[in-house]
Amino acid sequence: MPTPSQPGSGATGGIPDDAGAPDAPVTGAATSTSSSTKASSTAQAAGTAAATAAAEAAPGSTPAEQTSAERTGAGKATGKGASALRRRPWIAALFLLPALVVLGALVVYPIGYSIFRSLMNADGSSFVGLENFTEVFTDDGTLIAFRNNLIWVIVAPAVCTALGLIFAVLTEKVRWGTAFKLLVFMPMAISMLASGIIFRLVYEQDPDRGVANAMWTTVHDTFAETSPWPDARPRTDAPLSISGGAYTTKKTVDASSPAYLPLVGIPPKEASDAAVAKKPAKAEKGQITGAVWLDFVKGGRSEHGVIDQQEKALAGIKVEAVKDGRKVAEATTAEDGTFTLPAVADGAKLRLPASNFAAPYNGVDWLGPTLVTPAIIGSYVWMWAGFAMVLIAAGLAGVPRELLEQARVDGCNEWKVFRKVTVPLLAPVLGVVTVTLMINVLKIFDLVYVISPGASQREANVLALQLYLKSFGGSPDQGAGSAIAVILLLLVVPVMILNIRRLRRESRR
Repeated sequence: MPTPSQPGSGATGGIPDDAGAPDAPVTGAATSTSSSTKASSTAQAAGTAAATAAAEAAPGSTPAEQTSAERTGAGKATGKGASALRRRPWIAALFLLPALVVLGALVVYPIGYSIFRSLMNADGSSFVGLENFTEVFTDDGTLIAFRNNLIWVIVAPAVCTALGLIFAVLTEKVRWGTAFKLLVFMPMAISMLASGIIFRLVYEQDPDRGVANAMWTTVHDTFAETSPWPDARPRTDAPLSISGGAYTTKKTVDASSPAYLPLVGIPPKEASDAAVAKKPAKAEKGQITGAVWLDFVKGGRSEHGVIDQQEKALAGIKVEAVKDGRKVAEATTAEDGTFTLPAVADGAKLRLPASNFAAPYNGVDWLGPTLVTPAIIGSYVWMWAGFAMVLIAAGLAGVPRELLEQARVDGCNEWKVFRKVTVPLLAPVLGVVTVTLMINVLKIFDLVYVISPGASQREANVLALQLYLKSFGGSPDQGAGSAIAVILLLLVVPVMILNIRRLRRESRR
């Protein structure tokens, strides 16, 4: 046995005195040995207690099994919990019962009752089999709804996903990207009903009320001429006759006397900013002079065919001199309504072309039969593009930057990096967004019902709206409505199964 002064002696903390006497280390060694003995006894006692507990928990087990159980105490505890749960499954059932009750009341029962009701007649008094389904597939309104739902499923998810991808990629490179994402996502906080009311006003035909047509007409009028006074017309006793939308003097004119061309039909408020009409100056060198003005004064009496009482001038009106059906001269009225034609117009008739009185351009009929469905899809994209952007941005944050940098080092430009690297890596996220939106648009109802006016609701119809109209419309038929509900369920189920399988594949990776 090594002495305490030797390195392998097991004595710890031994410090020799000045004479090198080992009495202090020996004392320390004795103390350490005593403590070790006590600790060993305590450990043996604890091991014996653990073995006894294991033997009581699992009677009939061998000592080797008991030793193994001592070494895996945590696993034993977990196994105990699982076995207890298996012995008392009613505990799990008790916790699941509220969810099962809600699921049965809100999902299972309505589905089952809808299937049953689809096999009954309109009032549910007799069984008709598949007659309701036959009626659904032969009804013109329902077929239009099927067509529109197909358009929705193809267009809306694709556009939302594409915009979300573009927004997510581009805003990642700018400093104010977070603020932009907030603005794009904000429409998600608005309900479908509120969004429908907003876009019902946006798509108003009147440019003074509808934002879309206000912008459209502004751009159109920038590049196209507009008629100055579209509501103007002559009185029945005026010296003008109508022909093809244009107004022509009944008699020829000459340089000896000015030509007076009075018009009415213009609301006073529209001419309130116009200049006061003036009498034409005396003609010189055989020229023809004249005036075009609003021959009406609000709240006062004016003499017909005479400029009086501060009547308003009609500026910007074209006046043509016509001889034998051929235009020989042309002039435009000044701010005071006067005009001057050259001497060649002497002996001609004066004509006010129809372009002076053409109706103003009022923009696009967004909610007409042709554009109502694309217009409503546009409002849906406004709402859901932010949803797609947020999910795609979250997926983009997990894309390894090393791959993108390596592609750039290899000589790829940004378009190739986006197309060959970013999009393939985001394919799972893009799939989630697309499938989610497809399920959502199959059930679209609120926007179509609120935005589409009654005159074009038939052209904007979708299955969910047709279900509502069939079940609760003017002549309710809840049998046919339930049949549409079953068809809608059958259309949604395959998309849901596809999504579930995709999620399982992702979880196994």
